[in-house]
Amino acid sequence: MKRRRPYLLRALYEWIVDSGEVPNVLVDAEIDGVVVPLEHVRDGQIVLNISPQAVRNLSLGNDYVMCEGRFSGRSVELILPIESVRAIYCRDSGQGLAFDDEDLLEGEGDGELGADVTQASQPTNGPKPPGDKPKLRLV
Repeated sequence: MKRRRPYLLRALYEWIVDSGEVPNVLVDAEIDGVVVPLEHVRDGQIVLNISPQAVRNLSLGNDYVMCEGRFSGRSVELILPIESVRAIYCRDSGQGLAFDDEDLLEGEGDGELGADVTQASQPTNGPKPPGDKPKLRLV
């Protein structure tokens, strides 16, 4: 299966913009291939406003997020490998999605999320095995 991160990123972006909110992305600036203004990087990360009003020529591709943004009055080309995007969320409400490192692995469709969906769709009327506790995880 294809990586799910770019599809989730595009869907959340559209949902945030359609809701009248400002989409922000949290980027790991230490990933190879990231092109951002280094003077704005804090603790190896940068938060970018990718709203239609803040950037130009936004491309949410399967491998890269690319656009032009303005920093301190100068135009800067931003290049974000898809694996560098750690989260997308609404600036004001904070609603959104944080991506797990498991999303970076080859064969993403075989990860824990797929297992959780399968378990949730099975009937729960039988006894549970000992030590099988429910688990919450950030997706």
